[in-house]
Amino acid sequence: MTKAVVIVNPSSGRAEGEEYGPKVQTELEKLYDEVELRWTEKEGDATDFAREAARAHVDAIYALGGDGTVNECINGIAPEEHRPPFGFIPLGTVNDLGRVLGIPMNPDKAVKQLTNRRKKAIDIGKINQKYFVDIVAIGSIPEAVHSVPVEEKTKLGPFAYIMEGLKALSEKEVYPFQFDIEGEVSEVNSFLVVIALTNSVAGIPTMIPEASEDDGYLHLLAVKADNLAQQVNLVPKIFSGKIPEDDEVFYRKFTEAEISLTDEKKYESLITNVDGDEGDYLPIDLKVFKQHMEVFVPDKAD
Repeated sequence: MTKAVVIVNPSSGRAEGEEYGPKVQTELEKLYDEVELRWTEKEGDATDFAREAARAHVDAIYALGGDGTVNECINGIAPEEHRPPFGFIPLGTVNDLGRVLGIPMNPDKAVKQLTNRRKKAIDIGKINQKYFVDIVAIGSIPEAVHSVPVEEKTKLGPFAYIMEGLKALSEKEVYPFQFDIEGEVSEVNSFLVVIALTNSVAGIPTMIPEASEDDGYLHLLAVKADNLAQQVNLVPKIFSGKIPEDDEVFYRKFTEAEISLTDEKKYESLITNVDGDEGDYLPIDLKVFKQHMEVFVPDKAD
């Protein structure tokens, strides 16, 4: 007897989870003998539900929600010895992983392709004791994103992040970062540091074109700027996916690294943004687990 568990965040996207949960259940009943819906009510529920499902050795785990819901499910599955294949219907604001994997951003289309799928192994990152599947961002722009109300994220989508990022330029300063990357130590002044597993960052599909979801590396990009004028000049390039490969950008790919501030007494410790939600404060340790989990992707996706 086969079984799938579907974890639904009813408030994701424009509160579409409640509508699409039963639709997903009906579609998946074509593939599994039993399909159980589990509805999240608070932070951490998706992680608990995914962990329980993995330990019960179900045949598959699915999620309906945004990047935060996907991240919670990953944190329930990734530490386990038995890791069932994972699928999801993107309902959130940015949905970077869904874009990379070729999953339709239209929920109705995504539901229809549930039965036309294949498995793909992808890398999983780890920041301190938490796993991530998309991005860790640090600096004035990610810090500003934490202040975006849920209502604005729902109404404006990625534009809400961009607007807060632009406003942050006049309010925040450049930070002195230290990157210890596999023994190589570098110091960089930056207002935006991104560590990504894929080439889609905040919905921008070419911000880090070298990155691939299964290459076994984390990709670090730090945008250099010493003053507000330089920041203003670089922001349009960032959001157009046209960051130049020159002295304005520090780029490395790695498997393990530590990131800190060179003068923590002068600067308040920075908080990270992990898969779109609030993460740990600096300093942080990062590592990657190559092709650690299997995900369902549309059969036509590369």
